[in-house]
Amino acid sequence: MKFLMAVRGFFLLLVLLTLTARNAAASDQIDFNRDVRPILSDKCFFCHGPDDKQRESNFRLDQAVQDRTKIADLLRRVTSTNPDEQMPPPKSGKHLAVAEISTLQRWIEQGAKWATHWAYVAPLKHDLPKVADTSWPANWIDRFVLARLERDGVKPAPDADRITLIRRLSFDLRGLPPSLQEVESTDLEQFVDQFLASDAFGERMAVWWLDLVRYADTVGYHGDQEHHISPYRDWVIDAFIDNLPFDQFTQAQLAGDLLPESSTDDKIASGYNRLLQTSHEGGVQAKEYLAMYAADRVRNLSGVWFGGTVGCAQCHNHKFDPYTAKDFYSLAAFFADLDEAAHLKKGSDASPTVRAPELRVLTKRERVRAEKMSAEERAAFEKSARLTMISSAIEPREMRILPRGNWLDDSGPIVTPAVPEFLGRLDTGDRRANRLDLARWLTDSKNGVGLLTARIMVNRFWALMFGEGLCRSLEDFGAQGQPPDHSELLDRLTHEFVDSGWNVRHILKLIAMSRTYRQASSNSEFGGRNSEIRSSVPHSEFRIPKSLRQSRFRLPAEFIRDNALAISGLLVHEVGGPSVRPYQPAGYYKYLNFPKRDYVADNDQRAVSPRSWRPERTAVSASGILQVPQFSEAGLRRRQGLEAVASRRVRALAAAIPASDVQGVRCPASRGMHGPATTLEHAAGRAGVAQRPHIRRSRASLRRPHPERGWRHRRIPHRLRLPSRHLANPRRH
Repeated sequence: MKFLMAVRGFFLLLVLLTLTARNAAASDQIDFNRDVRPILSDKCFFCHGPDDKQRESNFRLDQAVQDRTKIADLLRRVTSTNPDEQMPPPKSGKHLAVAEISTLQRWIEQGAKWATHWAYVAPLKHDLPKVADTSWPANWIDRFVLARLERDGVKPAPDADRITLIRRLSFDLRGLPPSLQEVESTDLEQFVDQFLASDAFGERMAVWWLDLVRYADTVGYHGDQEHHISPYRDWVIDAFIDNLPFDQFTQAQLAGDLLPESSTDDKIASGYNRLLQTSHEGGVQAKEYLAMYAADRVRNLSGVWFGGTVGCAQCHNHKFDPYTAKDFYSLAAFFADLDEAAHLKKGSDASPTVRAPELRVLTKRERVRAEKMSAEERAAFEKSARLTMISSAIEPREMRILPRGNWLDDSGPIVTPAVPEFLGRLDTGDRRANRLDLARWLTDSKNGVGLLTARIMVNRFWALMFGEGLCRSLEDFGAQGQPPDHSELLDRLTHEFVDSGWNVRHILKLIAMSRTYRQASSNSEFGGRNSEIRSSVPHSEFRIPKSLRQSRFRLPAEFIRDNALAISGLLVHEVGGPSVRPYQPAGYYKYLNFPKRDYVADNDQRAVSPRSWRPERTAVSASGILQVPQFSEAGLRRRQGLEAVASRRVRALAAAIPASDVQGVRCPASRGMHGPATTLEHAAGRAGVAQRPHIRRSRASLRRPHPERGWRHRRIPHRLRLPSRHLANPRRH
């Protein structure tokens, strides 16, 4: 046994020496955040990271690197073959690959310099790089991308054809297919401006934001009763249509009720604080649920604005990032002034349930409509004003650190509102900090973390347009996430966002007008055009990130539905209003008996086109099958439509279950091949109906498993989709 271990040790040493010599010849400088931190975070931080209660042998890596003797011991332990010395220990289930050990060795040889995690360092405004092909870039984004491609010896993909580009823009900016009249436009910039100025743009962006803030029309626990919140959804849509600066957008939601001269719209926006799951069961322990609500708010706040996982510090200090349990409960203390106990006293099992405080309001669009009415009509119209939950500040309740998150344990110290210590502090003098101070700090680029917040948001905007963020870890910018594919470009976009006055529309237009966005996706793997490069470079060492090229991906669930409705001519473009109830199968509420009720679909024309649909947290629906978030946590990333459920044949029928989808097929079918096409998709859809060879191939694939992956990854056969592949399987090329 000892002989085998000695041989193994000699072989490992030989491999390390070979890799070290090769890397030394390449003279690559190790970047701690890019090369070393991911290794330490995955293999070492669990036992030797920030969490002092879980730390083994009192050895903390970020402090140990300052001691050369400990660094030497680190190298000895990671290269050891003795199970009693080897790190990570075999019982941990972790294992360092030879290449990872080589990276650590080179890092130590270069001085073992430790760096603050990139996501916690303010981004720099990098100078524009020089490029050889000065004719290709359309704006400064392209300079960064082209410089990266030229460095790797790769040419950009050719521009997408005009029809494909227009279709791509239409789905990315509006979530709808383009009309034939729109396709006739020749000015690309005019085309982009037209989409960004449309009401559909506000609805498309609202889908993205409402995913993040876990918007739903129901409470989420037990009977999943309805509650009053739809005016908040309308406010979000109008905020994007009006291009409300993102800093104001943030302040209105976190602290609209605390703004000076708070308006009706500000109070509607403050409904964000009320979107979490709540219980109205008679046996609820108020103290337990108040602790749950506080934790839910911190998780969503950190996920949306911090791009982090502060929720991991609910029971102990974060194991990978510098967040502490004190940071967690100090953030929760910002929301301790919300009137939480009211609904526990006044709420009931009725649906819709009461979640005081509530306000009866007319939204911005409804107020504009009312101004055009006579006095008598206006009085009648105002009676139809909707209730909506709002935030209302009361005397803050006491907030303590709960040892191991135990709501029954009051032994922890009392905390007051404060931001995470390693990110700075709020200067409020002797005054207790409040939610408005927090919102301003989040978007203050000079005295707060505004640049960090902006970087998180522009990364998500990039993901909307490319299917992948420049940092692929949309949900986690922390140590367990992935470093950006192009940090300089991400940083420059961050400064552009802040310098533009937090202008969301400006950033999306900048991306849309770039040559990078206009690239064709058909050769997205950079094969063919660069085959001579790929033949000489191993595939594992040659990869153009998806975030720097155009990709082909399926549409999200709502857009599949809206695409079919738009083609059929059934889509009603009315914005806002009470949520509609689309058709659902009988027995939809069968298992929700608090209270017992029957689902009744809205029968008017608008119910066929639910762009203002009714998302529910726990009930199963066709949209839920197609990977719409369940709205209990922030929907930071969606799997792309039918692609996400391709392993289940029966789910391919999900899009055809609701009556709206059935009608969406029946209407174009009734026109047959003869009626006038109204949209680009409708015109293309006619050809898709008759493509029998695709059906035969799909049936063959249904019977024959993949030789390596088996049945689980087979393609969805076309015979289980809607009749036209353009309806059931729309791609955003």
